[in-house]
This record gives sequence, structure tokens and C-alpha cells, in this order.
Amino acid sequence: MTTPTANRPLALVTGASSGIGYELARLFAGDGYDVIITATGTNGDLDRTADAVRSTGAEAIIVKADLTEYDGVEALAAAIAQVGRPLDAAALNAGVDVGGYFVGQTDLAAEIKMIQLNCVSQVHLTKRLLPAMVERGAGKLLYTASISGTMPTPYEAVYGGTKAFLISFVESVKEENKDSGVSFTLLLPGEVDTPFWHRAGMDTTELGMGEKAAPTKVAKEGYDAMVAGKDRIVSGKPGSKFIGRVVNNVLPDTVKAALHAGGAEPGSGLKD
Repeated sequence: MTTPTANRPLALVTGASSGIGYELARLFAGDGYDVIITATGTNGDLDRTADAVRSTGAEAIIVKADLTEYDGVEALAAAIAQVGRPLDAAALNAGVDVGGYFVGQTDLAAEIKMIQLNCVSQVHLTKRLLPAMVERGAGKLLYTASISGTMPTPYEAVYGGTKAFLISFVESVKEENKDSGVSFTLLLPGEVDTPFWHRAGMDTTELGMGEKAAPTKVAKEGYDAMVAGKDRIVSGKPGSKFIGRVVNNVLPDTVKAALHAGGAEPGSGLKD
């Protein structure tokens, strides 16, 4: 492992191989941070992120870890400790989706793995990172949730539940530590133009085929909110922001579920 420059702040980005995570790593680096980047993949995507970080003059520390496994999270925490410097900020961004009919289509093992990544690893990493920040009285935590966590999500039934859990968890821990000097920011994107939709098996859905926000835009909005110490930011295209900020605070869950189903149902993007 390369030791980062001692006089630069240090940040962590999970899910840094592509999409929002890649852009967040670039933003941290451009703002003077050395960056620990992590993801599961071994196809060179982390090297691409590392090159982007290093092009700014920052140091990139690659840690390949499977955060769906307890030992993977522990390995990441140990690697952070091995750097020997306090972690000034962390973007806990890694997450996946599984789309389709809950009965007869989606795979239980994949859904349990999603819960492990979207929920369990977030709790696990927060448990490992937050105490040192509280002890120092400083630190910034940015969590990538989703506007899906503010509504029922038919055809992404488990995914929406994981994001609702994350929102509740972060808000709870934030309240417990409101006078600690540590900030907690929730990033709630709508549809973003990343490999997320293909990996979720949602290529033929209206959501998967529709207009999406650029990950550069979403990452910048989330990063700026974190820097400003804001509690949360609903990000993405104007329609997503309206849904996240207004519609989901007004409509009953039954109506929100029906509206979401229309865009997430397999094949909905192919209908006339």
C-alpha cells in the first residue's frame, strides 16, 4: 500500500469503480484529499478511478473488498487503519438493485446479497469509522441512498426497503451524534445514467430506458451538500427532484406504489 501525503486530508469512497462513486473520488481529489477507493470488481475499473485521482496530484489507495461479506468490510476497515492517518470524510456509496417480480422472477440469493451491501455493510462501516470521528470531534459522512427509500417500490420491492432502512438508520445515528462535530449527509438520487439499471436487470423498464441525470451532476450535488454540512439532498433531473421533495411527502403509499410500478414493471419501457 502506498502511504498518502501526510499533510493532505484523507477520504474514503466505496463503490468507486464507476458512476457516482467514480465522480465522488474525482471531486475529493480535486478538493485536495488523498482518496481510498474500494469496489469488488477486478476488471481494471478501480485502476481507472485511481488514474483520475492521481491526475490531480492526489494519492489513490486501492482496496479491493467485497462489502457483501463481513470479512470484506473488516478488511477494508483494517486497510484504512493501516494508512495511519485519521479519515476526514467517507462517501459510503456502494449499492446495487435487483429488479423484477418478487414472486417467480427475482433471485433470493441476489436479494439477500443486496441487503448485505445496501444495509449491513453501511451499518458495519459506520460502526468502524464513526467512533474515531466522534473522538476527534470532526468528520464528514455522505451516504448514497435513493428517492426510492421514500416510497414503496414494486418490481424493486427489496431495493426500496434497503434504501428506506438506510435513510432511517442515518437519521437516527445523526440525532444521537448531533453535537459531536461529525456531519451526516444523505444523497437521494432519482434515475442516474450509470450501469446500475443493466446490473439490476431493468433494461426494458420505463425507468431503465428513460431520461437520466448525469452521474457528474448527482455526485457534485451530493458532494457540495456534504461540504456544506446539509442533512440531505434530493438529486437528479427536475422530475426526480419534484417527486423526492414534494410528491412523496403528499401522496399515500398506495398511490406512490402504483405510480412506481408503472415505471419499474418489466417491459414497461417497450409499451406504446
